[in-house]
Amino acid sequence: MLERTLLAVASGLLFGAGLAISDMINPARVLAFLDVAGAWDPTLAFVLGGALVPSAAAYLVKRRMESPVLEKRFHVPSNRTIDTPLVTGAVIFGLGWGLVGLCPGPAIAALVTLKWQAIVFVIAMIAGMAAYRFMPERLVKAAA
Repeated sequence: MLERTLLAVASGLLFGAGLAISDMINPARVLAFLDVAGAWDPTLAFVLGGALVPSAAAYLVKRRMESPVLEKRFHVPSNRTIDTPLVTGAVIFGLGWGLVGLCPGPAIAALVTLKWQAIVFVIAMIAGMAAYRFMPERLVKAAA
């Protein structure tokens, strides 16, 4: 159990360091990428493209393994259905990302900067997750 926790912490630190080094914790950089009609900054495209390489390698390695090293089975989503909750979530994510230039991973990594924007974003994100978690089940089903 301790080795899994240490590996999770190390993975999170590596991911956060990658976000910081690539400046993806800077909302201005992300917003400049989204500003295709203005002062467009293609940096994020290179970061996203670079993420495809290890992701593709991981899927190739997964094909040859029966289970991960520290887990009993792979947890890869099997549902490929595009439904209302998926589209709604994608729209909310995209709107939030486009409005403030942060998404959950970079926002958490940006907490090390102690900038009020990152702190407010993470607090709002946690509040939203809590609101959904404690929402009556009938409302959750109605949204689906």
